[in-house]
Amino acid sequence: MRVDAVIPVYNEERDLERSVTTLRQFLMENGQDWRWRIVVADNASTDRTLEVARSLVERYPGEVGIVHLEQKGRGRALRTAWTQSDADLVCYMDVDLSTDLKHLPTLLGALSADADVAFGSRLKPGKQVTRGLKRELISRSYNVIIKLMFWHQFYDAQCGFKGVTRRVVDEVVPLVKDQAWFFDTELLLIAEKNGYRLCEIPVHWEDDPDSRVKIFKTAWEDLKGLWRLKWNMPRVAGKEARTQESDVGSEESGVRRGTSPF
Repeated sequence: MRVDAVIPVYNEERDLERSVTTLRQFLMENGQDWRWRIVVADNASTDRTLEVARSLVERYPGEVGIVHLEQKGRGRALRTAWTQSDADLVCYMDVDLSTDLKHLPTLLGALSADADVAFGSRLKPGKQVTRGLKRELISRSYNVIIKLMFWHQFYDAQCGFKGVTRRVVDEVVPLVKDQAWFFDTELLLIAEKNGYRLCEIPVHWEDDPDSRVKIFKTAWEDLKGLWRLKWNMPRVAGKEARTQESDVGSEESGVRRGTSPF
């Protein structure tokens, strides 16, 4: 299977090279089961991020690619990179690599088997998380709100470590309206409520203390997104609405300074 691993970035000239070379080395050592490519999705960076990305493409031809957007938004970057890809599986991780890459084979393995959507979880039993008390409380509160509104089956909506099949790119992603941080939550809720098979993987995750996310503005936008979905949940044509839950069965089972506050 072909896999595109997307790294969405905005003004990451300092850390992009390190992140891409780290991911590339990991895939060379652990990605023998897939034909992989790393895609840098640059959404309107104003520093040297695009220049750094182009140098990486020249250094690693065929292994690194670029998608450049003139507008900001992690959701917009993921939508564009995923829909322009012709890979069988697409995934993404934040540029700070907060989620340990050791979980990537598990995520891709779940998608290769029977999952439609696979994603990391910082709240599911078995996770190992290092982050401050404020972000821990915000994350848990946000996910409690989602549970009360939708009674969904997953624990963590916003971990920056997700993958989907080509079917989901074609059928679900076009229904996701958000262009920013709520993209993740909206994708999972639409997929679950339309009967797609979700696999949630507890991960080892370490917080980026240099995050530049505007927490309260992002929280407000996400709450508005939840309200919109509550009253207008998109339906995939021809699919029976039902809820499913999948589990890997073991502990394996946006962007730096732009990592979701949740």
